[in-house]
Amino acid sequence: MLIDKDNKNINQFITKLFNWMKDEGQTKYDESVTQLDHSIQTAMLAKRYNANSSLVVASLLHDIGHLILNENESKIDFLYYDLNHEMVGAKWLEKIFPQSVTEPIKLHVPAKRYLCTIKKNYYEKLSFSSKQSFILQGGIMSTEEENEFINNQYFMDALKLRTWDEKAKRKNMTLLPINNFKKDILSVIKKESIYD
Repeated sequence: MLIDKDNKNINQFITKLFNWMKDEGQTKYDESVTQLDHSIQTAMLAKRYNANSSLVVASLLHDIGHLILNENESKIDFLYYDLNHEMVGAKWLEKIFPQSVTEPIKLHVPAKRYLCTIKKNYYEKLSFSSKQSFILQGGIMSTEEENEFINNQYFMDALKLRTWDEKAKRKNMTLLPINNFKKDILSVIKKESIYD
């Protein structure tokens, strides 16, 4: 059944999404914060820099692929393989969200590779886990990969998201409740895609 006029199904979807993120997001991907804290911090930075709702939602959901894959530091083979969390997350979200949300998510890993390619000191600023995954994700970009990245209409949003992503790893930070981002989701969600 399609959503009704009072958005009941959309609200149910968002409640389920947030509850799932709260449950699954207690694991750590990085050494400093939980995956949930990281997601909220990234979205808070997007808000601080007056990003539009699509980019705020992309910031909140950019690592949802890690949760789907159950990819976290408690696993013995963590960071042994690149499971393409950015592609998994974007694919999972594409029926529900527009490209203005899913493309920056898909591109946030190539954005790290791009920034490491064009800025000599960018790699040194990465967290330990980001440095580990950088090699698995392809390392320095070729000229062809750079051109493909910068010719994507969402590459600037991906660069912003990547910058916030790297900064969103602060321990003991006071966080907004995840429900503070509901309004942003409501403004960008594909309403015809939510079913009972």
